[in-house]
Amino acid sequence: MHCKPNNILPAVVHPTKCCVNNTFTNNIVPHIHPTHTTTVNHVNYEHQHFFPHTQSSETVVTNTQANMGPAPAPFPTAPTAPAFPQMGGTPFTATGQFFPGQAGMSGMPGGFPFRKR
Repeated sequence: MHCKPNNILPAVVHPTKCCVNNTFTNNIVPHIHPTHTTTVNHVNYEHQHFFPHTQSSETVVTNTQANMGPAPAPFPTAPTAPAFPQMGGTPFTATGQFFPGQAGMSGMPGGFPFRKR
């Protein structure tokens, strides 16, 4: 028995299917980013100013001498007119103490004691 041959029909052609074959190549591109560090050494001079100060003191001593006794008697002379006219009043005549109520001279009996200021 023999089989009947199959009928061969015309071929049906479909649209072409597109396939993509990807290939990769690695390329190295160097990127250079330079840096620089500068070390700065700082030297500071601190100027310290000193103002030494000295102090001194001194004592100023003064004294006053006053004659507290009676005024000496004037020498007798012939009366004469004054050389210059007086501006009113009579000339001053010292009698008794020069400064009423003032004690005697310093260092004398009844005088002021010596004192430092």
